[in-house]
Amino acid sequence: MTAAATPVDERGHDWIMAEVEKMKALGETEPRLARDPVNQPMINNWLEAIGETDPRFGDGEAPPAMAQVWTMYGLNPERPANDPLHGTMQILDAAGFTSVLGTNCDQTYARPVKVGEQVAITTRLESVVGPKKTGVGEGYFVTTENTWKVGDEVVATMQFRVLKFKPGARPAKVDRTKLVRPQMNRDTAFFWEGTQAGELRIQQCNACGELRHPPGPMCPACHAADRGYVVASGKGTVFSFLVHHAPQLPGKELPATLALIELEEGLRMVGEVLSGKEGIEIGSPVQVVFEKIDDDLTLAQWEVTS
Repeated sequence: MTAAATPVDERGHDWIMAEVEKMKALGETEPRLARDPVNQPMINNWLEAIGETDPRFGDGEAPPAMAQVWTMYGLNPERPANDPLHGTMQILDAAGFTSVLGTNCDQTYARPVKVGEQVAITTRLESVVGPKKTGVGEGYFVTTENTWKVGDEVVATMQFRVLKFKPGARPAKVDRTKLVRPQMNRDTAFFWEGTQAGELRIQQCNACGELRHPPGPMCPACHAADRGYVVASGKGTVFSFLVHHAPQLPGKELPATLALIELEEGLRMVGEVLSGKEGIEIGSPVQVVFEKIDDDLTLAQWEVTS
């Protein structure tokens, strides 16, 4: 492509669409063979991941929804020079549309593939539409079409669309009272009464002593409906976390660090990390803090302690 030859300040809509037309004119890529034939170990991993137990998938037939799996690039991908999606992303990157958001994916299956078959993929750029103003910013919708074949026989197709955008301006001041309110009912009232009192309460079955979170009406261990609670230590470690950059969330200042916390009591709980998040990592020790939003809502949040 010609991105490097055009000054940055001239890479507007007309330039983008001219480059896109060049990409579309390349048409469908040459077939790219999967690295490995369809194989049962990969099918088994897929079945385990999604909890599928249909016996036919354990006997030489791959789930149709695995179509994309067989031709995925590895950890160190070497994409063809005319790869339509990658090439279009580079065009839009050069024009300042540097963020990406998947919007939809439609797959059609002609037949299941069998163990031992070698799948090949072709790709073409279908369309680039924009600029469009969206909730995350202004951008272009990029649609590609993939076709999977075994020999000359089409076994599946996929239309894949992403939004390539410039993030919109964030609000100068965030109103925390505009947060999405958590569900409060008779099963969870004790928890929210606890946060207002500065306690992290965990539901306990009075019949068998089992702890559980999130709260519910019945014990999953013994099925009793006799509910109580214990006050947790408020200490734990980060089991997993993510940093949310876009889209804007009501009442939250972005980027926001959201973590799955493993409590000392053995349960896990989701919350926002308010301080110490710059050095957060899996296993970081955390301590609960209580953030009063208004007279009706106090949230259990977290801070990294070292």
